[in-house]
Amino acid sequence: MTQQLSTPGPAGETPGGPPPARPGRIRSLLGQVLADITPLRSSPDFRRIWAGQAVSSIGQQMTALAVSVQVYALTRSSFATGVVGLCSLIPLVGVGLYGGVIADRFDRRWIGLLGASGLALLSAVLTLQAALGLRQVWLLYAVVAVQAVFFALNAPARAAMIPRLVPGEQLPAANALGSVSMNLGLTVGPMLGGVLIGTVGYQAAYLVDTLAFGASLYAMWRLPAMRPLAGDARERTTVMAGLRFLRGRPNLRTSFVADIVAMVFGMPRAIFPAIAVAFYHGGSGVVGLLTAAPAVGALLGALFSGWVGRVRRHGLAVILAVLAWGLTIAGFGALRELWVGLVLLAAAGCADTVSMIFRNTILQEAVPDEMRGRLQGVFTVVVAGGPRLGDFEAGTVAQLTSPGFSAVSGGLACVAGIVVLALMRPGFVRYDARRPTP
Repeated sequence: MTQQLSTPGPAGETPGGPPPARPGRIRSLLGQVLADITPLRSSPDFRRIWAGQAVSSIGQQMTALAVSVQVYALTRSSFATGVVGLCSLIPLVGVGLYGGVIADRFDRRWIGLLGASGLALLSAVLTLQAALGLRQVWLLYAVVAVQAVFFALNAPARAAMIPRLVPGEQLPAANALGSVSMNLGLTVGPMLGGVLIGTVGYQAAYLVDTLAFGASLYAMWRLPAMRPLAGDARERTTVMAGLRFLRGRPNLRTSFVADIVAMVFGMPRAIFPAIAVAFYHGGSGVVGLLTAAPAVGALLGALFSGWVGRVRRHGLAVILAVLAWGLTIAGFGALRELWVGLVLLAAAGCADTVSMIFRNTILQEAVPDEMRGRLQGVFTVVVAGGPRLGDFEAGTVAQLTSPGFSAVSGGLACVAGIVVLALMRPGFVRYDARRPTP
């Protein structure tokens, strides 16, 4: 048998085969798929804020997990665990709108410093109560409520800074990177928290959170003054001005309602401790995995978000993402294999990141700087309040029925709600970023 010898063609090509991939072509392809890091390269202030949020988010999620597990361990009640969300919801709604007014009236840098300092102090209180073994559920509820107050002050000011730190064309990329830092905390925090709770105790998770706020405080301290741009001072002091602005912007309102539908009906976080026991016969480690799984998916969605800048139908993207969230949550509640549940929760988290990126961009494009704090206050109430109300809803339904029924019914209610919203708001479905209509 005669051996056929092939002669390499030009530039190393082999006849009969495809040309080898060129490094430039590979870099171009990766640039279209991976998250755009241009805001990190071009803005040192954004880079520090981003890194500080990533570190502090890890600690905050460890605390959120520890409070949930500690309340369930003390009460053995999904309802009591769901009340944690209700305790933070009430002050969050009450203070969130006024937090936005404050962000439009005063230096946003100092507001961010105040909020982060208060949250660090409250984490220290949680550390102390766990170390002393006080076992008082009311104290946990009280600390969570005060945490919501400081969060409601901090979040609108921090979010309103971003359009001042990066140019408008980089906002989708900056929002995707913000999702990376947030979901890094949501991924690492619960898993690390579950390990620390199981091996050392609740106080270890709370202590790490206390120390992690140092990164956020440093980032805020290095910022320049962030006073709101010129505008009517009387208008900047009223909540109603922000609500009047929102009333005339149907696409903004619809983006808020879409997130409420997803989080109120489809958020299963409060029933994770019960599901860990009932479905998988596990403890705090399994709760950590369940809590981290949506964040893993969200982190992957954000890391591979290079495509978002090419999407123009932002409203349709939000609708489809919320629809995917509801379907995957319903599937999670219906199945009993741990690995399947983790995959479905990760898929849900990825869908939530897509929704968040486009909802944030719609908001930032449509709102002028002098009004941005108040609208970010409304956004904070919706984004942070929705999951807390969802905690209460899921915990209550689980207590009355079962954890599995709570997850399935919530996911299906989310699907039904977003379909109805899409039919009622066709203008939102047609929203085009090239011709934004708030």
